[in-house]
Amino acid sequence: MTDPAVPALPSRARGRLVLALAGFLFGSTFLVVQAAVDRAAVLPFLAVRFLIGTAVLWPLARRKRTTPREVRHGVLAGLALLAGFLLQTTGLKTTTSATSAFLTYLLVVIVPLIGVARTRIAPPLNVLIGVLLAVAGLVLLSGGVDGIGTGELLTVGAAFFFAVHIVVLGEVAEHHDPIRLTMWQALTVGGCCFVPGFFAPGGYSFDAGVWFAAAFCGVGATAAAFWCMTWAQRVVPESQAAIILLLEPVSAAVLGALAGEALGIGGAAGAVLILASVLVAELGGRSHPVAVGAEFVLLHVDDGAERAVDDRTASDQPRPRD
Repeated sequence: MTDPAVPALPSRARGRLVLALAGFLFGSTFLVVQAAVDRAAVLPFLAVRFLIGTAVLWPLARRKRTTPREVRHGVLAGLALLAGFLLQTTGLKTTTSATSAFLTYLLVVIVPLIGVARTRIAPPLNVLIGVLLAVAGLVLLSGGVDGIGTGELLTVGAAFFFAVHIVVLGEVAEHHDPIRLTMWQALTVGGCCFVPGFFAPGGYSFDAGVWFAAAFCGVGATAAAFWCMTWAQRVVPESQAAIILLLEPVSAAVLGALAGEALGIGGAAGAVLILASVLVAELGGRSHPVAVGAEFVLLHVDDGAERAVDDRTASDQPRPRD
């Protein structure tokens, strides 16, 4: 029976569109964040950004009914997100932003690999082709990697945790209200950064521009964008979600070009390849392949029983779609 506390599932077409919106919202913050972190320490900035996002979501979330293990799943997703942000930001101290962007979005490769480890099944051919196109596009858009050092290794770690975040959402999002689940993720990141933020250089003594950037990111790239991810990943498979979210660097590059940054022929070609990868990944393929090997359970879900990764396509009755 459908849990009345969980909204009806959207169509996959709507899920794709909402994920694309999330990618755009993430990309829209690039120039704002780049300027802000030059004048503020990372931990207090993240704390303010995510706590603002929590404050935006709370009035909406309190009207929704809770579901079993909602807090546990939200905190787990939030911790993966926190680890990704901290590793990425630390890596940026010793690597370039272009290299960071390229390595971070190697999550498009890591997500299918996690899926293979869980299910012992290779992703559909269209997803594999989409991943290859996406990586080629990332190389052209970002310029690739200039050597491997500590910063690059930390950024690969960030990509892994961002990939884990996508996988966790794919596993649990359909069992909870997306607004409440997003709120717990934001609260986890903001809460973990809040106290350490006081001991960071400068603490919370932001100038007006940094406060504006934190508020802008808190509303758009936190409350709205992560809600979009959570809402859409109830129906969009993890590997395809990772490819669609590559619209973030594309939108960042396009907005940067509109702001006067040079995109170049290679960057434009990379953006086109990434857009092509999104289209190819959505041409077909099964949403949740049924495992035939000894898969393992990633999480406990809301009914208190362990569910294997193929439950959603095997015996469960689908919930009505809106």
